[in-house]
Amino acid sequence: MVVPTFNESDNVRELLDRITESVSSRLPCEVVFVDDSTDDTPEVISDAAQDCPFPVTLLHRDEPVGGLGGAVVEGMKAATSDWIVVMDGDLQHPPSLVPELVATGERASAGLVVASRYIKGGSRAGLAGSYRVAVSRGATWLTKSLFPRRLHGISDPMSGFFAIRRSAVTAEVLQPLGYKILLELAVRSRPREVTEVPFVFQDRFAGESKSTAQEGLRFLRHLVGLRTASPMARMLVFGLIGVTGFVPNLAGLYALTTLGMHYVPAEILANQLGVVWNFLLIEHLLFRERRRHRRGWDRIGRFALLANADLVLRIPLIALLVGEFGMGALPATALALVTTFVLRFVGTEALVYLPRRDKTGRGGRTARSTA
Repeated sequence: MVVPTFNESDNVRELLDRITESVSSRLPCEVVFVDDSTDDTPEVISDAAQDCPFPVTLLHRDEPVGGLGGAVVEGMKAATSDWIVVMDGDLQHPPSLVPELVATGERASAGLVVASRYIKGGSRAGLAGSYRVAVSRGATWLTKSLFPRRLHGISDPMSGFFAIRRSAVTAEVLQPLGYKILLELAVRSRPREVTEVPFVFQDRFAGESKSTAQEGLRFLRHLVGLRTASPMARMLVFGLIGVTGFVPNLAGLYALTTLGMHYVPAEILANQLGVVWNFLLIEHLLFRERRRHRRGWDRIGRFALLANADLVLRIPLIALLVGEFGMGALPATALALVTTFVLRFVGTEALVYLPRRDKTGRGGRTARSTA
C-alpha cells in the first residue's frame, strides 16, 4: 500500500489502526509512506509503525518533485508485492475496501482496479461543499473528453484510490505533475484490462484539504502535457500558440507606429513581442519537462533566432515559388507559411528542447527508513 503524505500527522495512527483491523488479517501487506511533510509526520509514522503487525516503510523526500503524483511513483518503485494499492492518508479512502480491490483484480485478471465514486454503489459524499463537487465533476468530464479512448471503462479518472499490478507499472515513462496520478497511469501506461469497484468517498478524519488553486493550475498543465505527448499534437498546439502571438505583435506595431516610428523597424521590434509571448506559452505548455536541458537564456536565444529566421527565409522562398515554379503570389505565400512553420517546429523541438536523455534520474534526495 503506497500512501503519499503531506502534514498528515493527525491521521497516521488512525490509518494504520484501520489497516491492521481490515487489511492485515485478510491479506499479507506492507505500507510505504512517501512523505513530503514539513511537520512531525515522519516522527509520528515511525512511532506508530512500532505497533503494526506488518512492515511499514518511510520514504521522506527532501524535494517534493512532481507533487503527490511524484511521491506515488517513488512508492511504486519501492514496492515489492504483486499488487500496489494507492490511497490517501486522510482516511477519505476506506482501508476496508483494499481486500476487495485486490480480489476483484484477481477474479477479473485485471491489471488496474479503480475505486470509483461514479458507478452504482459509489458516492462522493465526502467532498466538502458544492464548489468541490462541481470542480470534481468538471475535471472528470474534461479528462474523459480529452482522452475518450484511453479512459474508456474508467468512470472516475480523478480517483486517487486504486490497485495496480506491479508488472503493469512502467515508471520510466511516467511524468507526474500534481495529484492526479491515476490519470497519468491511464494515459501513458494503461494496463489492457481495467475494472472498477464502487466506493463511498469518506469525510476527512483530521486536518485540512490540500486542494488549492495552485494544484488546479498544475492539473491543467498536466492535462496539456498529456494531450500533447505525440509530435502531431504538439505541432497543432505549437501552431495555435503561434496564432495567439499575433495579438502582442499587432498591439506593439500599433503602439510604435502611433509614436511615429517607421513601420519597418516597428515591425521588427513588434515581432519580438510575439516571440516572447510564444516562448513563454511554449515553455509552460509544450516543453515543461525538457526545460532542464538548457539554461533559460540559451533557450530563449535559440528560440528567438529560429523565430526571426522564419521571416528571413519566407520572402526568398515565396520569390522562388513564384519566379521558378510559376505559382501565384497567394498560394506561394500559403505554401511558404506552412513550410517555414514545419521547419520552425522541428527546429524548436530539436535545437531548443532536446529530447530527454536520462530517463532514470530521480529529482531530489530521498531518505529511506523502515520501522
